[in-house]
Amino acid sequence: MKYRKLGNTEEALSALGLGCMGMSFAYGPTDDTESMATLHKALDLGVNFWDTADMYANGANEKLISKVLTPNRDKVFIATKFGFRFKDGIAGVSGTPTTYFDGSPKYVKEAVEQSLKRLKIEAIDLYYAHRIDPNIPVEDMVGAMADLVAEGKVRYLGLSEASANSIRKAHAVHPIAALQSEYSLLTRDVEGEILNTTRELGISLVPYSPLARGLVTNTQKVEAFENGDFRKTLPRYQKEYAENNNRLVTEFAQIAMEKECTPAQLALAWVLAQGRDIIPIPGTKKRKYLEENALAVAIDLTTDELQAIDAIVSKYPNIGARYSEGALKLVNN
Repeated sequence: MKYRKLGNTEEALSALGLGCMGMSFAYGPTDDTESMATLHKALDLGVNFWDTADMYANGANEKLISKVLTPNRDKVFIATKFGFRFKDGIAGVSGTPTTYFDGSPKYVKEAVEQSLKRLKIEAIDLYYAHRIDPNIPVEDMVGAMADLVAEGKVRYLGLSEASANSIRKAHAVHPIAALQSEYSLLTRDVEGEILNTTRELGISLVPYSPLARGLVTNTQKVEAFENGDFRKTLPRYQKEYAENNNRLVTEFAQIAMEKECTPAQLALAWVLAQGRDIIPIPGTKKRKYLEENALAVAIDLTTDELQAIDAIVSKYPNIGARYSEGALKLVNN
């Protein structure tokens, strides 16, 4: 494993982290035994940067991770998030819990206590606001988060899916170590103003879904998704974009074959090549995919290869939105 520095800190994080959401939430049936084996394998591979959130299966993901995290506390840099709350704890008609976002200082202080309890640790290494609350001044939210640092409950602060303006406001209150946003070959929203801002301020970008929720692996078909897999609801996996995306990932897979790696490894290598301040967190709940992903840190891409990859993406622009219209309302605020 290779390592990269977190923001302006001296923390050495694995160049590829591990997104743990799918172990408990959103991607079909769960298997706690395999998930725990995957966490142990992450330790073996030197993947020390693990990511979760309090809303993943309503806290169940944090509880699952704690079983491996607690006895190996000195080996893991743990990140979690707060902000999404469930309406009356009742799942929506589709099976997806109905949520709202609460970035109030009062809830910040409540949420951290619950995460610490579920994770069974004394301090969270990196604590993110899962979104920016349009109804709460970002300065108030981050001020409450800064109090947690002063109290020793949190070490570093992060934001998720924040605009450049919100990042600047937050950073003026307390240093922000990381911005987590979706970023991949197919999702480039942060390029430009947002990425320029994080680089100016010395903030790491932590891309989630660096494999575009599996789309760039050239193995995912919506008709094969199991019940409970929320990708069935995403525009990118719908029929009107299928032909475009199938052609795109097929040509991308050809470059991977020529490079003697898998499409997943090539896609992660592309993200890593965008800057040493970028630390992607591909998610998986299976050891075989964790091992496959980890090998991406050894892949170097030439300028010609990067240009060829970009040319394929440009050739097939009708990719589709990354979220439903409703979910996009809380992105980049």
